[in-house]
Amino acid sequence: MKRIAIFASGEGTNTEHIIRYFNARKTAEIALVVASRPTAGVIGRAERMHVPCRVISSSEFAAGKATCILQDYEIDFIVLAGFLLKVPDEMITLYPHRIVNIHPSLLPKFGGKGMYGLHVHEAVLAAGEHVSGITIHYIDGHYDEGTVIFQAGCPVFPDDVPESLAARVHELEYRYYPVVIEKLVNSLE
Repeated sequence: MKRIAIFASGEGTNTEHIIRYFNARKTAEIALVVASRPTAGVIGRAERMHVPCRVISSSEFAAGKATCILQDYEIDFIVLAGFLLKVPDEMITLYPHRIVNIHPSLLPKFGGKGMYGLHVHEAVLAAGEHVSGITIHYIDGHYDEGTVIFQAGCPVFPDDVPESLAARVHELEYRYYPVVIEKLVNSLE
């Protein structure tokens, strides 16, 4: 069974949903959660779901500590779920086409450094977009520029505020991210 690590920086709602999905399906194992902040809500979620969690600071991450931990846990595939740190080139080289991210817009629009969470939804609304959505993509050496694997859209309504748009985008994340991850992991040799 393939072993997955999830990297997160925030509350961890996507992480929890992915863990529940794989616990129910038994098609891969969520073997590790890596948090970038000691106050991240994802830590408590991982603990409650009995998944080992390691906190790695941005300086430790840049210095390659995460790569050593991934090898210790025999990780096959990496999922970014609200992870705000840039993935080092060394990790991308060690895990080619085995690191995926989900972004809360239809890339290439509204991506790049600093475009996360409500910042994205605020930008979508300010631009007068009629459609938003999610993009699941491989990681490369640049923020939100890796090869697109999957996109799904949702309407942007005239009376939307960032929070209401975020709620619809989250529904897409919960529906599609675990399924796409499963398909990618099952295709690994």
